[in-house]
Amino acid sequence: MVRFFYIYINYTTLINLLKILIRCGLFIFCKKIQIQNKQHLGQKGPLLIIANHPNSFLDAIIIGSYYKRRVHFLARGDAFTKKHHRFLLGLLNMIPVYRLREGKEFLHLNEYAFIASKNLLSQGEAVLIFIEGICLNTNQLQPFKKGTARILQAAQELRVQPTIHIAGIAYNNFFGMGKRVNIKINPFVFDTIITSGKDRVIFNEEVFKVLNNNIIEPTREQTKKTNRFLFLLGRITRAIQTPYYIPIKNFVFKKTKGTVFYDSVLFAILLLTYPIFLFLIGFLLSLFSLSLPIILVILVGLPLVSRFAIQ
Repeated sequence: MVRFFYIYINYTTLINLLKILIRCGLFIFCKKIQIQNKQHLGQKGPLLIIANHPNSFLDAIIIGSYYKRRVHFLARGDAFTKKHHRFLLGLLNMIPVYRLREGKEFLHLNEYAFIASKNLLSQGEAVLIFIEGICLNTNQLQPFKKGTARILQAAQELRVQPTIHIAGIAYNNFFGMGKRVNIKINPFVFDTIITSGKDRVIFNEEVFKVLNNNIIEPTREQTKKTNRFLFLLGRITRAIQTPYYIPIKNFVFKKTKGTVFYDSVLFAILLLTYPIFLFLIGFLLSLFSLSLPIILVILVGLPLVSRFAIQ
C-alpha cells in the first residue's frame, strides 16, 4: 500500500512537471494564449470536457496543460499503430479511437475507448473528447459524431453524472510558431438521461449551439503592439536561432505534408530539442570565459526576447 502511494505521488509529480514544461514550451511557441473563464480550470470530480478539433494533438496539449488536474483524452487510432507510439501516447493519457479509414479490423477496439472513458469518469477523472470526431485545419465546426453522447450515456448508466465543460479553441493560423490562440470554457447542463438515439441527437444539437459560440478566432488587436526597439532585438535573437529552427521546420513540413499534424509534430520536436540547443549555446559562450550568471541571463533571454519579433 505504501509502495503504491509512493508510485502514485511520483507519477502525479511527473505529470505536473510535464505540464510546466509544456506550458513553458507553449509560451515560446505561441504569441498569446487567451483563456476565458479560467475559474473553471480547477473543476474537481468527474469531468467531461467537450471541444472542437482544429489542430490535431496541439488542441489536447493546450487544453490539457491548462487544467489543474490530469486530463485523459481520446485520440485518433492511427497514431497508435507502432508499439513505442502506443507507449508514449499512453504516458500522455491518450485513449485510441479508430475510424473506418484506419481499417475495419480495428473498429472492435472502439468498445475499449468507450469502456475506458466511462470507467475514468466513474473514478472521478477528467476526459477530454473532440466531438467532431475528425480534425481539419479550420475553426469552422464540423458535423458531430455520436461517440460523446454514448460515453455520457454509459456514465449515466453507472449513475455518474459528470460535470460537463464546453471548450472552444480557435487559432489565427495552423502553420508554425507565433500563433494566437483563444479558448473559451463554459459549464454545460444537460439534465436529460440519455436512453435513445433521439436523446443523443438532442444532446449534440444543444452542444453545437454552445460550442459554436465559444469558437472565437484571434485577432491582432488582442495583443499589445511591440515597442520598435524590442521588435528589433527580437529579430536579432530569432536570427541567432534560425540555423536551429529552419532545418527542423523544413523536416517537419516534408514529413507531415498533406496532413493536419504539422503544428503538433513541430511543437513536440522543438520541445524535446530546444533545451539541447540552449545547452550548446551555453557551452559555446563558456568558451569565451563568460561568467555563469551572464550565460544564464543570455540563455533565458534568448527565447523570451525572440517573442517580441512577432507582431
